[in-house]
Amino acid sequence: MMKRIFFLTILALPYLGKAQDLTYAKEVVKTLTSEAFHGRGYVSQGDKAAAEYISKAFKEIGLKSFKRDYFQKFSTSVNTFPSTMKLVLDGVTMSPGEDFLIEPGSAGINGQYTTVIIKAGDMFDRESLTNKLLSAQGKFIVIPAYDKGDFSAEEQKQIQGVINFLRYHPDNPAAGSVIFTNDKLTWSVSTTAGARPSFTVSSKGENSDIVKEVELNVKNKFINQYKTQNVIGYVEGQNTDSLIVLTAHYDHLGMMGKEAMFPGANDNASGIAMLLGLARHFKANKPKYNTVFIAFGAEELGLVGSRHFVENPLFPLQSIKFLVNFDISGTGDDGIQVVNGKQYRDKFDRLVRINEEHDLLKQVKIRGEACNSDHCMFHQKGVPGFYIYTLGGIQAYHDIYDRSETLPLTEFEDYFQLIRQFLEQF
Repeated sequence: MMKRIFFLTILALPYLGKAQDLTYAKEVVKTLTSEAFHGRGYVSQGDKAAAEYISKAFKEIGLKSFKRDYFQKFSTSVNTFPSTMKLVLDGVTMSPGEDFLIEPGSAGINGQYTTVIIKAGDMFDRESLTNKLLSAQGKFIVIPAYDKGDFSAEEQKQIQGVINFLRYHPDNPAAGSVIFTNDKLTWSVSTTAGARPSFTVSSKGENSDIVKEVELNVKNKFINQYKTQNVIGYVEGQNTDSLIVLTAHYDHLGMMGKEAMFPGANDNASGIAMLLGLARHFKANKPKYNTVFIAFGAEELGLVGSRHFVENPLFPLQSIKFLVNFDISGTGDDGIQVVNGKQYRDKFDRLVRINEEHDLLKQVKIRGEACNSDHCMFHQKGVPGFYIYTLGGIQAYHDIYDRSETLPLTEFEDYFQLIRQFLEQF
């Protein structure tokens, strides 16, 4: 009887490990998306709180540091909205994040303005457009939502060009602009601040071409030299001549005013959960090569943290045997996408083989080059590597709905096992 119990216990061990991986990942995501981290942006030093949390996790895991601590500090410019965020259209107060977004490079503004309506059709008549712009001096331009199906791809490109002019060009005489859209509201952050504000408003099927008055109160704070950091540690391997590098960015969009927080559960608390989970595994199971774990800051500002690292590396970039970047790791219902899979086909084929042998994910999709996450800075320096992200599941992205309580981590355990086995075969 004792032998049978022992045998059943041994069989259960792999599943226990997987359960622990998922439990730990959920804790990481829940913590990083909590209000205490302010969306891991540049209001109330949310990025620093996240970096401190990751540094503490590195220390608890037992990672070594390249310097006296885990931080690689750098500075960047950033435009922020730390306080007031008010938009009222014809007496109706809009909810920040839910009803509208402010263009991330906007200036602050306070006041009431009458409007000039410019419809999509007006943008193809130079004379009509010029006259409307001249009449918009000191007013707000309102652009109603339009059905993209009514315009060709070239016409849509022309419309977007006019919208970009209205938003950013210094020759625009208007005080600002309100652009209605039928699309999902998706925010970002900016390293610059313009001369006027611009807002994107969800149309929700409303009659946006009759807005007559805009009331606003927005305060921005442009910071020319915001001090932030990457967080870097490593596990010593059996072979110390080469490195495996694992990366994920920890920053997100932060706050848009006092009310709207962008938690960034999938993007990219989930990637940090994968990074920390793998750090725990390889600390407990000594890898063949030195394995470096980098949590990048300022990715959302334009890959600023990873660019700083490759320009100021803590180890020779040519010593990197392979790099894997995790950015969006929280779903997986439809498998994973592998950027640079076509560039490193032998490594991609290994991923596919492991996945098929162990029946882990629905699919492993191949993709070519794309400069859409931190791997790009390394790829441009000739460092071999993948950027992998999960597919399917929830569509929350760069919005206020990317929260821990709605992030399923559907295939996190199988994804973790796939990556673990892939790395262990180097």
